[in-house]
Amino acid sequence: MLDETTNLKSMLRRPDLVCDAAFVGGEWKQAASGATFAVMNPARGDVIAHIPDLSRAEVAQAIDAAQKAQKPWAALAAKDRAKVLRKWYDLMIENQEDLAVVLEEEDLTQEDLEINHQ
Repeated sequence: MLDETTNLKSMLRRPDLVCDAAFVGGEWKQAASGATFAVMNPARGDVIAHIPDLSRAEVAQAIDAAQKAQKPWAALAAKDRAKVLRKWYDLMIENQEDLAVVLEEEDLTQEDLEINHQ
């Protein structure tokens, strides 16, 4: 093990890619209790991030928000959904080096590391 904690953000060109909040209903939120849990690199045993430890009720709210968001998404024309997905793809390609660092720190398999899969 290197250190107890690895500063993952310092390893990235875009440190804002590492989020320490849950995206619920269009907003970044912390757990109401303030509780978090550690994301570990299992190969080294160090902590690479802390994320909100949402309660069952907060998870239920997130699921409800996702279900509500799905209806307007489904109502979009396929061409409009394709534009959004294409933008997401473009952002992933633009940030693929940083995404690879994050995935590597999470110690995922080689298949998981293939961001530019075609």
